[in-house]
Amino acid sequence: MTPWRDCKAWQDAGLVLSTTSNEACKMYDAALTQYVTWKNDKSLGGLEGCLSKLQTADPNFAMGHVIANGLVLIGTGSSVRLDRKLDEAVKKMVALSQSQPLTEREKLHVSALELFAKGQLPGACDTWEQILQNHPTDLLALKFAHDVYFYLGHLIPMRDSVARVYPHWTPDLPLSSYVKGIYSFGLMETNFFDRAEKLAYEALAINQTDAWSVHTIAHVNEMKADLKSGLAFMKQTENNWKDSDMLACHNYWHWALYFIEKGDYEAALTVYDTHIAPRCQMSGTMLDVVDNCSMLYRLQLEGVNVGNRWKEVSKLSKKHSRDHILIFNDAHCLMASLGAQDHQTTHELLTTLQELAQAPDEDHELNLAPKLGLPLLQAFVEFENGNYDKAVELLYPLRYRIVEIGGSNAQRDVFAQLLVHAALKSKSKANQKLARCLLIERDELRPNSPLTERLIRKTATLHALG
Repeated sequence: MTPWRDCKAWQDAGLVLSTTSNEACKMYDAALTQYVTWKNDKSLGGLEGCLSKLQTADPNFAMGHVIANGLVLIGTGSSVRLDRKLDEAVKKMVALSQSQPLTEREKLHVSALELFAKGQLPGACDTWEQILQNHPTDLLALKFAHDVYFYLGHLIPMRDSVARVYPHWTPDLPLSSYVKGIYSFGLMETNFFDRAEKLAYEALAINQTDAWSVHTIAHVNEMKADLKSGLAFMKQTENNWKDSDMLACHNYWHWALYFIEKGDYEAALTVYDTHIAPRCQMSGTMLDVVDNCSMLYRLQLEGVNVGNRWKEVSKLSKKHSRDHILIFNDAHCLMASLGAQDHQTTHELLTTLQELAQAPDEDHELNLAPKLGLPLLQAFVEFENGNYDKAVELLYPLRYRIVEIGGSNAQRDVFAQLLVHAALKSKSKANQKLARCLLIERDELRPNSPLTERLIRKTATLHALG
């Protein structure tokens, strides 16, 4: 049993928590640990059970409210605009923080979440960075900032945020090996593959069940199109990470990506049916929904008939058609409504985003909608309707801006693939030439990719026919 930290332990760590309840402090530690390790601890009733015990131990514990609300917000599956319970919880947290003496650090935590709840993502990150300047070992601030930089597509800040505090994370600190994994992901996303891999392997040497470090290595192999290493690594380590229930679906998604890359669609569908779809149906989390949509869409682009699988996914994704928390999520929910031929949900998703984008206030994502989000979504609709020239016309000017909708390089590759397929299917000679140019570039930056080779063969056929 992990000796969760009580009031004194947190004080000794220089991270005072304003509560007299040792139980509340311990449950805060347990919740933070589950968030960082991507794993619900069954002995505590998982995150939910843990947060409920925390609430009972001290209903007025400000940081208890911060972690509980923060975890809901970071899941990007509900917003204060549509979820009254969440809206009330955030307001209650703010009111509580004003009615008691808190440390400066705790006040900043409350402010960061208030900004995050309003959609002011960059402001929230700035506030977490303020905390980290004085408290480099505040893991909640570090992890919240890391995840939100990821949603913003701020890849360099995501890496540097950890780089600035990394030397403070000595091996004696609880969860310090996981910080290696968090840092390794930022390094990988900014193309420091060797350094990223080294850190991820160091983290795994300390704790082989660290699913996020496994995830970094999965990405490195994906980025290098090193299918042999990728497939071998996932198979060898599967038993170590498959119980990290918050990330296992995503790691299986990476495993299936290697099979798509290889052109082994049957194997990809088997991983999908056995691991990816069932986990998503059970959890319903946004990360799992996005992975399911992305996987089916990629297979469809490759010409694979995915049967009735869209129907199951769209049952989950359609609940989020009015959320508009992240453009990235919207794009994936749209894949599902198009795949399931659910015209009503497609229409609802697009029109509600258009309406909200007219008065975006300070909501970061809604401000992206007019010039980035809406044209991107429209490109999917045009592609679906066979208007390939129009899809290219919408997508091509966005290709260097897509990073702003967040996600990883591997996740955003679906948009790059869509552009190539639209250009290939276009009747226009100029667009077919564009497809060839994009594929040459892809081959240069990620050599030995069978997927790229297959697409290059298509352009050669077109060229021969032309």
